[in-house]
This record gives sequence, C-alpha cells and structure tokens, in this order.
Amino acid sequence: MDGLFQEGENRVLRPPSTGVVIFGATGDLTQRKLLPALYNLAADDYLPSEFFIMGASRTKLSDEEFRARSRESLEKFSRRPLDPAVWEQFEGKLFYQPLDGTTPKDFDALRDRLSSMGKERQESFNLLFYLATSPSHFSIVAENLNRVGLGKSIKQGPQQSAIVVEKPFGFDLESAKQLNAELQRHFDEGQIYRIDHYLGKETVQNILVFRFANGIFEPLWSREHIDHIQVSVCESIGVGSRASYFDQSGITRDIIQNHLLQMLALVCIEPPYSLSDPDSIRDEKVKVLRSIKPIGRQDVIRAQYGPGFVDGAKVNGYHEENGVLPGSTTETYAAMRLEIDNWRWSGVPIYIRAGKRLPRRITEIAIYFNHAPAAMFQGRLVSKLEQNYLAIQVQPEEGISFCINSKPPGPRMRAKSVLMDFQYHDSFALSSPEAYERLLLDAMKRDATLFTRNDEIEESWALLEPVFGYWQKGQDTPAYGYEGGTWGPKEADDLLARYGHKWRLL
Repeated sequence: MDGLFQEGENRVLRPPSTGVVIFGATGDLTQRKLLPALYNLAADDYLPSEFFIMGASRTKLSDEEFRARSRESLEKFSRRPLDPAVWEQFEGKLFYQPLDGTTPKDFDALRDRLSSMGKERQESFNLLFYLATSPSHFSIVAENLNRVGLGKSIKQGPQQSAIVVEKPFGFDLESAKQLNAELQRHFDEGQIYRIDHYLGKETVQNILVFRFANGIFEPLWSREHIDHIQVSVCESIGVGSRASYFDQSGITRDIIQNHLLQMLALVCIEPPYSLSDPDSIRDEKVKVLRSIKPIGRQDVIRAQYGPGFVDGAKVNGYHEENGVLPGSTTETYAAMRLEIDNWRWSGVPIYIRAGKRLPRRITEIAIYFNHAPAAMFQGRLVSKLEQNYLAIQVQPEEGISFCINSKPPGPRMRAKSVLMDFQYHDSFALSSPEAYERLLLDAMKRDATLFTRNDEIEESWALLEPVFGYWQKGQDTPAYGYEGGTWGPKEADDLLARYGHKWRLL
C-alpha cells in the first residue's frame, strides 16, 4: 500500500506504484548517478512500496548479471556505504531487458515484459522512462514507445507514463524546437520531464525559500537596493576525455544555456502564486528569460585556456587536449553582461561567467547591494564602506553567506566587513541528498517544478542565438587566451571595469 513517510515535521506523499525503465542502463550516467540515487531513495524509505527498475540497453545481460553490475556501481558511487539489508530488498527490484533503441520489435518485447510484471504483482504501475542515452536517440525511443502503446495512449486512467530526457536539449534554437516537436508527437508536454541536475541541488531549491519565506530580503530584491549580480560556474578541470564532444559544443552550450540561466531565472523571478503548482514557478522563469535584453557584441567575452598550473600541477592547454581540432576557436570560458528589462531589475547589470581550468571548482550566485553613504565616517579611517553582498554557494559546499560591515574591537571607530555564514552540513547535521535523488522522486510523483518546460528551453536558446552568430562570423569577437589555473582573460575583467565593477574573488 502506498502511504506517507515522515520528513522532519512534514508529511510527504509517497509516489504511487512505479516502474522506472532506464534506457542506456549500462552507461556511465546510470552507473554513477541514477542507480545510486534510486538506492539512496530506497535506503531513506522514500520509494513506493510497489516499485521496480528495468534496465534496457543493447548489451546482452540477464537480470542476475545486471544486479551484479549494479552492486559494483553502488559500492563505488553511492554517497553512503552499501547496507546489506537495504541491498537485499533493492536487488529484488532490479531487472533487465536487452533492447536496441532503434529496433521497433525490441519495444514489443519490452511492452510485453512490463505487462507481465504488472500481472504477476496484480498492480497497475505508472511507468517512468529515463533516456540516459545520446540525444540522437531521444526521438526514436519516444516514437517506438508510443507505437507500442506506452506513450500518449496511457496518459489517462489508472496507469500513466512519462519520459525523462537529459541535456543537451538541442544544439541551437532551431534544433531545440525540432526536438520539442518530435517528442510532443509521441508524449504530451505534461508527460515530458527535461532534467537539469543543477535544479535538484539543495541550495538552488533554497533560493525560493530564502527569498519568499524571509520578510527581510524580498523588499530589498529590486533595482532600488541591488547594485549588480554575479553568477559564476567555475571548474578547475579541463575537457579531458570529453574533448571531442566539447569542441563541438563549448562552455556556453554546455553550461550557460542550461545550468546558469536556470539559476539566474530562479534568483530573479517574481513571486509565483503558489509553490505547489509547478507551472506557477515555471511561468515566472519564462518571463525572466523573455525580459533579458538582446546581448550586445561588446558585452560578450570568449576565451580558451592555455598551459598552466592547477593546484601546483602542470596542465595542458586546450589545443594540446586529445580530440580538439587544429585551429579550434571553441570557448572554454565565456563571460557576459546581461540586463533584465522589467520593472524590478531595469538598470541592474548581471554578470555571468563559466569556465574550465580555473583555480578552483565553485558555483556561486552573488547579489551585491548598493553602497551605504560613508560621509558620517569621514575622519574615522574609513574612506569607503565595503558593499554588502549575499553569496549563495551551490557547489562544492552548499551554503549562504551574508557580508555586513561591523565595528571591530578596540577604541577606534572603524568599520570592517564580516561574514555571516550558513552551511547546510553545520546547520542541519545531515548530508544533502544528491540532486538526482530529488529529481527522480519528483518525476515519480509527477511534480514538474524542478524540470524545464519546452518554452523555457526555447527562450534560453533564443537569448544566445546572437552570441553564436557573433562567434560564427568572427567579427570583433576574438577568442582570447588565459593561462590554466587563472581566473580567465584580462578582457573579462575589463568587461566589468567598464561599468565600475570587478569580479568577486572566489
């Protein structure tokens, strides 16, 4: 029987009986992220009482062989050690069906296997199809599922189906529109869950609670009180084994179009009418994306990392990476100045940056408030008061810091900036669940709040279309260089300096 489980002081509805079918079940994403996430949900007793996982891939495996592989993955990648009692229960819910996503008859066999599992258990399972495959297979898998009656045709009644697709969702605006149209031929929009794992991170979700559950901050969240905003997604690693893929994509498609713009939209939304209605939040995110002014050529910087040192170790330059084409101008670093043209944010510069081979791995949103007048402190060894800022760190540590000015001990009247820190692991004495745990649970509950809608995807691509146009033409948009292990090219610093700002030191 489905029921309720306890989570702190709140009672949360358990998902209905569900079968999760993972296409690409032998791939890296499944082994590193999806299976550990589902196992940890089982360990926390969040899964339905009637539940199974069906792996599907071209590799010929039996149920027992798939279970053995899964155990190895959990021992290696789970955030908690394998518990024999939990594994014994979890193992019995793992099954495998050999399948080629491009072979229609294999889907007949999958349908029959799923049907027989329901009959054996006398249960009508909702079906969640997770496409952990190459994006080139999204459309054909969706088409084959619908052909055998597992798509639009079972969206109503006691059994429902849904499909989860990973990024990249398109390569540009036109391809994103085409993919949306293809998926919607076989599944209704309400059945399509486009996953962005950044939205499953605790701190990203906490943006909504922080803004709208605290009376102190929401009145300050506008152009009257905020000077500028910075969003940074920084990685110390290079492109590594992904060089061939990355060289066709670049950091803007890989990070900015999805993760970064999604976080920015959450920071800048108007209050939704409800936090329990997924579309009330997603409607507001779309409004933010539509309100961003076209990005001018002068407000875009791209660059590539060269040889350098990271954590004391010598690293190769981008053109020395195996798989990068000679003469490639693909950006490993991008910085842009944005402005949201609406009543709340008009005139507030928003600076975004994403890059590889930077000094450290960190994702952070920083909101800088207007300067306080320093006139009353003249003659008190205070020439300029530091700006108050709020820093929301998404990874690797999850937390929020608030910088204020305060008087240090001593007889002199001085002002010094100090940080007030909130860290998840210190405040709650609990490890944060992995993002995929929250997102998989929400998908099973049919809660689409943290998944991107078709119009969100298309608006984000439309915003970046001019940028790709500048780079394709190569006019006045050179690919600069920066030394590996530094914070990017000097030109990115100059971009902010033109408006009287500088990048936050991370």
